[in-house]
Amino acid sequence: MNARPLLCLAAALSLAACHREEAATGQPPHTGHGPFVVQEWALPTTPGTVDPHLEVSPDGRLLLSWINSVPGRRNALQFSDTDADGRWRTAARTIAIGNSLYANWADTPQVAATPDGALWTQWLQKTQDGALTIALARSTDDGFSWGAPAPVDGGTPAGQGFATLWPAGNDTLGVAWLAGATPAVDTHAHDTGTGTLRSAVFDRSLQHATVQDIDAACDCCRTASTTTPRGPVLVYRGAAHDVRDILVTRYDGKAWRKPAPVHADNWKIAACPVNGPAITARGNDVLVAWYTEASGAPTVQLARSTDAGDTFAPPVKVDTGPAVQGRVAVAVDAQQAWVAWLREDKSGASLWLSRWAPDLSHELQRIPVAKIRARGIGSGYPQLALRDEGAYLVWTDVTDGTPQLRGATVTH
Repeated sequence: MNARPLLCLAAALSLAACHREEAATGQPPHTGHGPFVVQEWALPTTPGTVDPHLEVSPDGRLLLSWINSVPGRRNALQFSDTDADGRWRTAARTIAIGNSLYANWADTPQVAATPDGALWTQWLQKTQDGALTIALARSTDDGFSWGAPAPVDGGTPAGQGFATLWPAGNDTLGVAWLAGATPAVDTHAHDTGTGTLRSAVFDRSLQHATVQDIDAACDCCRTASTTTPRGPVLVYRGAAHDVRDILVTRYDGKAWRKPAPVHADNWKIAACPVNGPAITARGNDVLVAWYTEASGAPTVQLARSTDAGDTFAPPVKVDTGPAVQGRVAVAVDAQQAWVAWLREDKSGASLWLSRWAPDLSHELQRIPVAKIRARGIGSGYPQLALRDEGAYLVWTDVTDGTPQLRGATVTH
């Protein structure tokens, strides 16, 4: 994919959106401190790559991980990072490889960094009896070599998955995951099981304190976490009485607070949506984006907390209608909140990005990032990260029947 189709698509659809808003309100749309432009972002990946994860390290590097999954070859978990200027430092580095390394579009590996400079990663591993376990590994040389992996939940035979990582201290890592997790196959899967959301903090030797059970949760929707000055905050999809609303909890230094809904959507469905939430924070401001069908129409919503997740204002609707697929990503900086999501209709799939005022009072700009040839779950979850110059996005596409990661920057 070259930059010209992305730019043409962005220009044409953004102009159309501007005309619609001007016609509806009589005023030109808000654009904050100027419109952003989409450009192609070359990635250090090859055909056959899926399941991306993208985030920013404490020192400002972009960390990108993915699974190289080519028929006839063993799956490989790979990784690369940028320098301080956003340039890829090296070609792909392999973290783990093997037939037991499990690829799942909804439950992807993650690479995270702690302030001491160490990198940590988690991935799904299939055991000899066919169960899934989460493997955790650590690197002290920028990912060129990794220590022996350890099972997150002590090698228990029950299924595990949907882990999320956060720095718990200078050289310790917080992990939350679902025990009893079910591999995600399709959206609205007819599994109505419930997993147990658990957490632990790991030291540099991959040893952890007592595992804490937090809550029951939907067993095939991803979890997400962020950090605030008042402690880490978790979001996940509930399952009690088949109500699939998004729940939030924060660790106060001693225990996890009693979980509460981000918003009482009251979406009741005897199936798993396979469509988890996203969360980000800037200080004690916390933003959560999620997918719901509570109103009868597929909808992406965004809500803000100013007290580290204790309470949330009513959400705003980012997008709604039968084309909305959800699978959201969210980020925030001093100027705006960013939300990415997927749409798909008879004309095909597309990736969208919206900028909102930090207080969510109004939308600043709606940006069509790219058309996607992948269909359904083949497009996975888009990834979104911010640096001073703007937003970076990664998603899964298909070229000549083969999946491959694509990237774009959205900057002035």
